[in-house]
Amino acid sequence: IAGASLYYTSELAKKIQAEERNKIELWAAATEETFNTQNAPTTGILFEKIIRANVTVPVILADELGTPIASRNIDSANAARPGYLALLIKRMAAEHEPIVLEPLPGIKQYIYYADSELLRQLENYPYYQLLLLGLFLGLAYVAFNSSRVSEQNFVWVGMAKETAHQLGTPISSMVGWMHFLHENASPDQAEILEEMDNDINRLGTIAERFSKIGSTPTFEVVDLRETLEAAAGYMARRSPPRVTYEILPEVAAPMLVTLNIPLFDWVVENLSKNALDAMNGQGTLTFSLGREKGRVLLDIQDTGKGIPASKFKTVFNTGYTTKKRGWGLGLTLVKRIVEQYHGGRIFIKASAPGKGTTFRIVLPAAE
Repeated sequence: IAGASLYYTSELAKKIQAEERNKIELWAAATEETFNTQNAPTTGILFEKIIRANVTVPVILADELGTPIASRNIDSANAARPGYLALLIKRMAAEHEPIVLEPLPGIKQYIYYADSELLRQLENYPYYQLLLLGLFLGLAYVAFNSSRVSEQNFVWVGMAKETAHQLGTPISSMVGWMHFLHENASPDQAEILEEMDNDINRLGTIAERFSKIGSTPTFEVVDLRETLEAAAGYMARRSPPRVTYEILPEVAAPMLVTLNIPLFDWVVENLSKNALDAMNGQGTLTFSLGREKGRVLLDIQDTGKGIPASKFKTVFNTGYTTKKRGWGLGLTLVKRIVEQYHGGRIFIKASAPGKGTTFRIVLPAAE
């Protein structure tokens, strides 16, 4: 469309330009003939009409030295300014070859002219048209993308709340059964029942997380290090013994951020699980904290198989996974929690195949 529009307008502009050249040549001939006193009066009137018929093309009549003699279709206020017509003659000469007149033997004059305003508008028209078309396409894309994102959000929220609702009934039943078992348990079963209580509480936490998706969560100002130690500690107790967890620096001042702790714990657990899978149950998972211009930085680095640079943005897309049984939702949820709920950013800071991956989370520092 752009190419066809530009080509058609260009061809049309060339035809109009040639027509204007013919008109100016006719105007020049009429101007030349008006100096010839041998013409009949009626012929002189005809030439005068031809001269006055040009009401669109800017024209300047100049002598051999380039001194303006007369002008037409040029703003009178500008024409009266010293040096304006001389400057305009240079521009016209660069745009079109002047027409040479010889009104009297041995005397030469030159007619300089420029494209009419109508021709200039025609030449610029396709660019305005394409700009308008581009704006329309941009608005259409934004509207379509917003609609698509709203639909995805609706599906996410519906799925999350339905999951929380479905988990609620069996969890409540299991809590009741645990009370019954505690009342009838023997002393050697106490440790087993305690771990079962921990798992049931864990299921309750998961259901609570799902229920918060799509709702307005409550936030509190906390020390990110303490929250990180609790979340990482939970994962460390459930990780293979050959996986080491480190939080750096070991001693540091409190790093206050505004968090919803259950949701942020979910972020740490998802990233930790991905790291465990990437390291095949053996390696080091390092959490590094830092500050930078009113922001708190958290780097989560593993020693796993790494991610190709071409996949740095793709890994956050819904459905992307390298696991045989994965749904591809973990990193999508992580990105949603960090960016939409906590106003931060998450991205892959560095990664290379065989050398591990570092995710960076940037959060606004609390006052």
